[in-house]
Amino acid sequence: MARAKKNAAKPADTEVKADVVIEETVTPETVEIKTETKKPAAKKTSAKKPAAPKKAAAPKTEERKVVIQFDGNEVAGTELIDKAKADAGIKTAKSVVVYVRPEINKVYYVIDDNTFGNFDLF
Repeated sequence: MARAKKNAAKPADTEVKADVVIEETVTPETVEIKTETKKPAAKKTSAKKPAAPKKAAAPKTEERKVVIQFDGNEVAGTELIDKAKADAGIKTAKSVVVYVRPEINKVYYVIDDNTFGNFDLF
């Protein structure tokens, strides 16, 4: 049985690259290349919804603890801060700085950069 010969002309190939369409038509007599550019699609406008309010992130809490031990005695750093506030007669403060001198049994404090004082450590 004899096979049928394939047609010498190739079918039209179409390639799509980015926004350019290239058509190639190959015939035995001539070769033509046509190019067309696509127009960008029209943008659709839609009513924007107001952004949902962001929830405030819960503050991360770290447990911080300072314990001062000297000559068989110990005291927590939070206790020293509370004693400094009580000694100054202040309930709330923006900043409290405590200096501990265990060798002379003294604690010095500065509250809100304007209140100074001292008390015994143990």
